[in-house]
Amino acid sequence: MDTLETSKSLDKELYSRQLYVLGLPAMQRIQGAKVLLSGLQGLGAEVAKNLVLMGVGSLTLHDPHPTCWSDLAAQFLLSEQDLGRSRAEASQKLLAELNGAVQVCVYTGDITEDLLLDFQVVVLTASRLEEQLRLGTFCHKHGVCFLVADTRGLVGQLFCDFGKNFTVQDPTEAEPLTAAIQHISQGSPGILTLREEADAHHFHTGDWVTFSGIEGMVELNGCDPRPLHVREDGTLEIGDTTAFSPYLRGGAVTEVKRAKTVSHEPLDAALLQPRVVAQSPQEVHRACCLHQSFRALHKFQQLHGRPPKPWDPVDAEMVVDLAQAMGPLKGTEGEPLEEQLDEALVRTVALSSAGGLSPMAAVLGAVAAQEVLKAISGKFMPLDQWLYFDALDCLPEDGDPFPNPEDCAPRHCRYDGQTTVFGADFQEKLSHQHYLLVGAGAVGCELLKGFALMGLGAGGRGGVTVADMDHVELSNLSRQFLFRSQDVHRQKAEVAAEATRRLNADLQVTPLNLPLDPSTEDIFGDDFFARVDGVAAALDTFEARDYVAARCTHFLKPLLEAGTTGTRGSTGVFIPHVTENYRAPSSDAASEDAPDPVCTVRYIPTTTEHTVQWAKGEFDDLFCESAKTINSHPEALSSPEDLVKSQKQPLLQTMRGVLTERPQTWRDCVLWALGHWQLRFHHGITQLLRTYPPDRVQEDGAPFWSGPKQCPQPLEFDASQDTHLLYVLAAANLYAQMHGLPGSQDQTALRGLLNLLPLPDPQNLDRIFASELELDSPSGCKQLHEDLKTWKKGPPLEPLTFEKDNDSNFHVDFVVAAASLRAQNYGIPAAGHAETKRIVGRIIPAVVTTTAAVAGLVGLELYKVVGGPRPRHAFRHSYLRLAENYFSRWVPKAPDIQEFHHLKWTCWDRLEVPAGQPERTLGSLLALIQELQGLRVTMLLHGSALLYSAGWSEEKQARHLSHRVTDMVKKAPRQRVLVLELGYEGEEYDTNFPRLHYKL
Repeated sequence: MDTLETSKSLDKELYSRQLYVLGLPAMQRIQGAKVLLSGLQGLGAEVAKNLVLMGVGSLTLHDPHPTCWSDLAAQFLLSEQDLGRSRAEASQKLLAELNGAVQVCVYTGDITEDLLLDFQVVVLTASRLEEQLRLGTFCHKHGVCFLVADTRGLVGQLFCDFGKNFTVQDPTEAEPLTAAIQHISQGSPGILTLREEADAHHFHTGDWVTFSGIEGMVELNGCDPRPLHVREDGTLEIGDTTAFSPYLRGGAVTEVKRAKTVSHEPLDAALLQPRVVAQSPQEVHRACCLHQSFRALHKFQQLHGRPPKPWDPVDAEMVVDLAQAMGPLKGTEGEPLEEQLDEALVRTVALSSAGGLSPMAAVLGAVAAQEVLKAISGKFMPLDQWLYFDALDCLPEDGDPFPNPEDCAPRHCRYDGQTTVFGADFQEKLSHQHYLLVGAGAVGCELLKGFALMGLGAGGRGGVTVADMDHVELSNLSRQFLFRSQDVHRQKAEVAAEATRRLNADLQVTPLNLPLDPSTEDIFGDDFFARVDGVAAALDTFEARDYVAARCTHFLKPLLEAGTTGTRGSTGVFIPHVTENYRAPSSDAASEDAPDPVCTVRYIPTTTEHTVQWAKGEFDDLFCESAKTINSHPEALSSPEDLVKSQKQPLLQTMRGVLTERPQTWRDCVLWALGHWQLRFHHGITQLLRTYPPDRVQEDGAPFWSGPKQCPQPLEFDASQDTHLLYVLAAANLYAQMHGLPGSQDQTALRGLLNLLPLPDPQNLDRIFASELELDSPSGCKQLHEDLKTWKKGPPLEPLTFEKDNDSNFHVDFVVAAASLRAQNYGIPAAGHAETKRIVGRIIPAVVTTTAAVAGLVGLELYKVVGGPRPRHAFRHSYLRLAENYFSRWVPKAPDIQEFHHLKWTCWDRLEVPAGQPERTLGSLLALIQELQGLRVTMLLHGSALLYSAGWSEEKQARHLSHRVTDMVKKAPRQRVLVLELGYEGEEYDTNFPRLHYKL
C-alpha cells in the first residue's frame, strides 16, 4: 500500500482541538493516508464527512448506484436534484468543500485487487456479504486494513480486520500520568514516595515509568523506562537504586505508554466465531443474536434478490427461520452459547430492517470513522472485532401495535427511509414539532443536520429556533460541518440556520444571536416556551446546562442534552414527570470555574495547573492591567499620596521594575525582562524562604514544607538554558509591544546581550518586592511617583489582551516559560506548550467523531419523545469512549419523591393558582393555599424578595396581606406567570416545596 506524498504543513489552528486528542505524530500520519470508501448511502456519507473533516490525506469514493428517494432520509450530501445520479459523483463536490486539504476522488469502475493495494484502509458500507468476503480475504492477505459497516433500520453492525500483527502505538486517550516525587530511597528495590498520596491510586503494577527533574539521584533522570510495583501502603518499587546518588529533592515520575500488538481474524473466520464488543454476558448474548440476524438478512437477500419488505410478517418469519437454520449461537472461541437464539429479537430486526435512519447512520458512521483513524495512526485500541448497536427501544412497547405495512410504504418523498420504519403518521407528527436548540457549535451543527434529515419542524406550525451568541472561528471548521472558511467571524446561529435550510428547504429555522441566560428571560419567556415542544442543549459548560435545565423544569419541557470531551461523549434525556431532571455532576460543576486560592497559586503552588494560572496572572498584570491603569487613571500619578490611595502602587512598581524611566530601546526592554526574571525566580523565592525557612515548624509540630507543599528553591539565571532565554525573549518583546517599541526574535543576539548585562541590584529588587507586599516606605512611593512621570508624559501604553490561538506574538511563549520556571522553583512537573494553551484557554479537546455519535444518540431519543407518552424504561442515557471501545446506555432514574405531612411531590410538580377576578390580595392567596393544601403558610418569597413572614408583627402582616399580589413584585414584560416560593408551618430547614405558579 502507498501513503500519500504531501508537502503540506499541518494547519495547527484548524485542527487545534483535534490535536489535543490525537497528537501531532498521529495527525501527520492521518494527513498522509489514502482511504477507499465504497457505499455512499447515509452511513457512508457519515463516514466520509468525518474523515474529510479530520483531515485524511485522500478519500476515494465508490458507489455507482443511482440516488433514490429512500437515500435522502439519511444522506445529507444528496438532494432531490440528485435523483438518478451516481451517489458517489453526486456526493463528491460537497465533501470536497468541507476541507480543501483533502483530496476527494470518485472511482467509477469495479473494485479490483490491484485497486485495493493502493490504499491503507478499505471501508465497505451497504455491501453484500459475497463482496465483503472477497475483498476482506484479499485485504487480510496483503496487509490492508479492512472495515465493514452497515445499518438496517434500528440496528447497526461494524467489523474491523487490521491484520495478524497490528501495532497500537498509543492504546488509550489519557495523557501519561505524571506525579511529583516526595522521596526515593537507595536500595533494592528503591522505594518511591509520591508527594500526593492520591496519585498512587492512578499507578498500577506493571506500568512503566521514567523520571525527570530529580536533584541528587540524577541517574534516574531520562532513564530507560522502568517497571513499577505498587505496594500496599501506596509507595512504589522502582527497581535497584543502590548504586545511585542519594535523593535530595524534587522531580517527577512519568508513565511511559508502551505499544501493544493486536491480532485480527479475516472476515470468513470471524463470521463463524464472532468476537463482540460487550460489557456484560447479557450484551454478549444480544450481540450474538444480532450477528445471526445480519447473516440471515444477507441470506434472505441472496435467495430472493431483495431485502425483506417493511413490516411484512411473512418475510420476517422467513428471516427467523434462516437464522435458526444457522445452528446454535457461538462465542468467540466457536463454543455454543448456553442461551438460545432470541427469535423475537430477530423478528423485530427483520420487520424494521428496510429503513435508513439518520441517527443510526450518525452513530455507526462516527464509530467506523474513528476505527479508520485508528488503523491509519495506530492511536487508540481498535475494536475486537465486531460491534453491534441497536436502538429497537425506539419502536412501540411490547403489546402496542407495530406500524402497518401500508403506513410504511414508500411515498416517493425525502422521508421514505424513515417512514419505512415509523410510518407516515409519525412523520406528520415530527413535522409539526417546534424545538429550541441551544448552542450551534459542533454538537449543535450535527443536531441541526439530523433535524433536517428527520424532518423535525418541516411542516405546519413546526420549526426549530437555534440560539447562540458566538461567532465562527477557524478552529471550528474541523468538526462543525455546517460552517465553511468564508463563514469565519460570522454569527454561528445565522450561518447554521442558512446551511440547515440548504439541507432541507422545508425546515423552518429561526436563528437568534443570543445566549439563553437570565439576561434574555424577557425574550425566552412564557410566550416563547408556550410555542416550544422540547429543548435540545448542546452547551460546553455545566453552568449553562444547569440554567437551561432549570428553564425546562419550570416550563415542563422535555430536555435532550449532549456533551463531549475528546473521544468521550454523553447524552441525557429528561422528561417531565417521567425521569429525573438534569443535574450537573457535583464535582465538575463546582470545579469548572472555581479559581484556586490566591495564596496557594502565588506562594505555595502544588500542581502544574497552579503554575500556569500564576503565569497567566503575571501576563495580565504586567502587560494589560498596568497599561490600562496608567492610561485610564492618570490622577493616581498626580502625587505620591494619590498613588497610595489608588492602591495601584504594587502593580505599577512591578511594571516599572528595575527601570527608572520609560524604556526607549530594545536593550531597555531586555534589561527590564532580566530584572523581572531575577525578581520572580530568584530574589522573590529567597525572600519567601526568609519568612518560611525550609526548617519551619507549625504550631502542631509538623514541618511547614511537607506533603504537597514543596519547599521552593531559587534559580540562578543562565542564558544558555532555553527556558531562561525564552522567558526574557518573550517578556522583553511584550514589554516593547506595550510601549510601542520594536522587538526582536534574534535569540543568538539576545544571548550575547544577556552575557554583557549585569544582574539587577538586590537592593533594587528588595524595593520592588516590598512594594508588592504593600510594605513600601513613603520614600519608596515618592521615588516610584517620580519615575512614573515619564510613563505619564509619553503616548498611551498598549494593553495586551491575551490571545491563546496566536503562536507568533509571544503571549503563549511568555506563559509557557513563566510556568515552567515556576514549576522548577517548586519541583512541580512543568506543562508543555500544548498543555499550557489548553489550561489557559480552558480548551475542551474535541473530535468530530464523538460529536457525530452523541448527536445521533440524541436523535434516537427524540424519536421516543415525539412518538408520544412512553414509560421511563423506554428512554436511555448514554456514555461512550471511542478510544477504548466503551459504550453504555441505561434507563434514567425516576424523579425523587419528597414528602411533608400528607403532601408528596417531585421536582416537576407545582401548585398552580389563577389570578382570579378581582385580582387576589396576598391575604386571599394565602387563604386559598391553605384551603388547597391543608397547611398554614409561614413564608412567601418572590426571588429574593420576602413578601410575607409569619414572624412579622401583626401590624406588618396586616399591611402586607391587604396588598394585591401584583403590586408587591416586579414583573418582566410579557410575563404570564409569577413563581413564588412557599414555606409551611413545621417544615424542615432543607425542604424544597413545589413552587407556586400564580397565573397573571
